[in-house]
Amino acid sequence: MHERERHRIILSAIQEKPVITVQDIAELTEASEATIRRDIAALHVQGKLRRVRGGAEAVHPPQIGQLAARSFRVSESVNIDKKRAIARRAVELCEEGDSVIINGGTTTFQMVHFMSARRLQVMTNSFAIAEHLVKHSKSTVTVPGGAIYREQSLILSPFENDAIRNFYARRMFIGAQGVGPLGVMEADALVIQSEQKLMQQAEELIVMVDSSKFHRRSSLILCPLERVTTIITDDGISEDAARMIEDAGVRLIITGTATMEPVKEDSPSAA
Repeated sequence: MHERERHRIILSAIQEKPVITVQDIAELTEASEATIRRDIAALHVQGKLRRVRGGAEAVHPPQIGQLAARSFRVSESVNIDKKRAIARRAVELCEEGDSVIINGGTTTFQMVHFMSARRLQVMTNSFAIAEHLVKHSKSTVTVPGGAIYREQSLILSPFENDAIRNFYARRMFIGAQGVGPLGVMEADALVIQSEQKLMQQAEELIVMVDSSKFHRRSSLILCPLERVTTIITDDGISEDAARMIEDAGVRLIITGTATMEPVKEDSPSAA
């Protein structure tokens, strides 16, 4: 990853919480901790952040009331090839005319690049997904009512009387902060509330996660593994994680990235 891209990710990440560690940033950027320390030192000299012991903090701390979920811009370029391979396989599960729910996230967002020729009925709480499909696909797009959270590109509402309860889907596609023996995990209670409302409207639940998510944990559980129909991940998944999924009776689909071709499904003007 280029230095400029690492700096962008670091500056976006420190807006999510008061202090971010060198280890956290190294995981996000897939760079060495020594490289991250140099990046932090450079940004500190430029006055764009404050260097603290073991990490960095924002010059202007994030405002109270933001979602705990990682921002869309921070996560978008992390493991992008794996996300794209997973997304392509997810779209292959859809049949022409299907009604589907696509939850907001950077892995689910990659689905839009393979949907341009499809005619689907799509409900999504992702502002980014909705915008792209309206411009570059033949699908019908429905969004729930609610407030737009710019950093996560999500439309969330605490109210029951929105469009969600009137939409039926054959499948719902979601990402996750982590997957473990206790279930699918997320980082924010409001995000979980929204996802659980959407899950009630779908027959099948498809979880789309790259293999790193099986090593991550969060404090909040969205649902037990038994609620999941299918998990799509990449070939970096460990034998233990694969066994855990199969023992729960969940279908496991493993994709590879070595043979991935460039995205061609969108028009040249596509995002």
